[in-house]
Amino acid sequence: MKVALTIAGSDSSGGAGIQADLKTFQAHGVFGMSAVTAVTVQNTQKVYDIQEIAPRIVYGQITCLFEDISIHAVKIGMVSNVKLIEAVATALKSVDLPPVVLDPVMISKSGYRLLNQDAQNALVDHLFPLSEVITPNIYEAEALVGKKIKTIDDMKSAAGDILKLNAKKVVVKGGHLGNARATDVLYDGKEYKELQGHWVKTKNTHGTGCTFSSAIAANIARGKPFFDAVSLANKYITGAIEHSLSIGKGYGPTHHFFELYAKAGIG
Repeated sequence: MKVALTIAGSDSSGGAGIQADLKTFQAHGVFGMSAVTAVTVQNTQKVYDIQEIAPRIVYGQITCLFEDISIHAVKIGMVSNVKLIEAVATALKSVDLPPVVLDPVMISKSGYRLLNQDAQNALVDHLFPLSEVITPNIYEAEALVGKKIKTIDDMKSAAGDILKLNAKKVVVKGGHLGNARATDVLYDGKEYKELQGHWVKTKNTHGTGCTFSSAIAANIARGKPFFDAVSLANKYITGAIEHSLSIGKGYGPTHHFFELYAKAGIG
């Protein structure tokens, strides 16, 4: 069985972070493992508090797994300060590294900044060069390139600029662009591709970014090339949103096992 490791924060409500990543890996037939970078106090309505894990513990979680287990892909999510970013980078540089998918958790769906500038710079300096794929949303791409993104052409320009930051491949997620169809721009340094999706009328979209990037990592672990891995991940996250779950009083989670439930006849 293929194996993937997620390095990210824990979401106590189960819809995002480590929990979403592990569910996504399993839904793709990939065994999931985790290195927890932070524990959050949150539900479907808001984040109340956060406790970051000591950098040495994060480093140890990563290295001990590589000493024992063959890992075929790594997904990186929330690493919220410079010391944590440096610990993750040091750990990954010390192992035989498989492809890494980095979801730069810098700015939330609502546009709220989650990383200060020093941490953003550290992310670019230390983790971008180690990553095979970077998956910023519109707001994160704007922060990385220092200019507004209003069109598909702007997304393509930003993707090119992000590759100049020592990234290898990039997916600029267009869900916040406001077009009639949601469009992601993929760029591998040679070719641009556009992936168009349709809007799903639901407020239950908690954890979509985590789930999408983990689906890319899972598909890469299974040997899929970049464009195929992202296309399959796009199809998966669309289905997970279409079958999203009305759990809690706020923004519910996507349904990571919608295909399995359908086969089992569970509504």
